[in-house]
Amino acid sequence: MPVVRTWRRGAPEPDTDWELEVRPRRATRTAIVVAIVIVVAFTAGGLLLRTGSTGVNFRVADQVAMILIGVLGAGAVLMLTRPRVRAGSPGVAVRNILGEQVYPWAYIRGVSFPDRKSWARLELADDDYVPLLAIRSNDKSHAADAIERVRELGARYAPWD
Repeated sequence: MPVVRTWRRGAPEPDTDWELEVRPRRATRTAIVVAIVIVVAFTAGGLLLRTGSTGVNFRVADQVAMILIGVLGAGAVLMLTRPRVRAGSPGVAVRNILGEQVYPWAYIRGVSFPDRKSWARLELADDDYVPLLAIRSNDKSHAADAIERVRELGARYAPWD
């Protein structure tokens, strides 16, 4: 199996070998809106924190901490915008939330979209699978086109059974 590369060091790999790049559409827009709402809510809560009538003495440090918690929460939500699938002659590169892994065509049996699942998956040779968070069912025709394109590239570079 290929090695998982969570953090890249050094010069980036050239992107010329990838013929397809897919990112989720609706999930990205939703995550951005939710992140903005979180930052606005925590900022408003932090700024209005001193004016409460609870009897607790809040200081400026507490207000700043409240705003920073909102920024951290928004950053965590924005991690959901990272999923990406790239396919080409080297294989299929899958980047979900944290890391990216490249699967050569020799290890791939196919790509499928199971019934009642939110995202597609890459079927591997050892009866394992990898979720493709970038190809989501709520993207409808965009997801169907992406699956077909990955299958076309698979038929070109490594014909499946």
